[in-house]
Amino acid sequence: MVIIRPARLADIVSLVELLQILFNLEKDFEVNPSCQQRGLRMMLDNPNGCVLVAQGDGQVIGMCSGQLLISTAEGGPALLVEDVVVREPWRGRGVGRLLMEAISGWAQGKNVNRLQLLADRNNTAALEFYRCLGWQGTELICLRRFLDGARG
Repeated sequence: MVIIRPARLADIVSLVELLQILFNLEKDFEVNPSCQQRGLRMMLDNPNGCVLVAQGDGQVIGMCSGQLLISTAEGGPALLVEDVVVREPWRGRGVGRLLMEAISGWAQGKNVNRLQLLADRNNTAALEFYRCLGWQGTELICLRRFLDGARG
């Protein structure tokens, strides 16, 4: 049985491990456990954010997170979904779907009109997963720039 619940500080080590799995798939991110731990602690303290874990057989087997944004296009809150990852032995068993349903439910409780996410264009399994859940591609592309003194 899989349980979806809010992440706790006690989950940080497992969450960092999950982020390592995800960041090894995504070319734009680096595995840096101290940075990931710091970011997770910030997310857990963020009243406009949500970190969910999937728990199976007494261990953390998956996660996803989301942060509220204000969308001028929507005239209200939107949710940026991030860090959707499930451990390999649990993939294909509905865990990712449960996580996405739970983050969607959290968003609905915050009066969110639109969910959005970024996915690695080469991660065909993830792209197919999102497509099966009803997500649609857009004409937008992601750009980024690091500020002076920041990683780059």
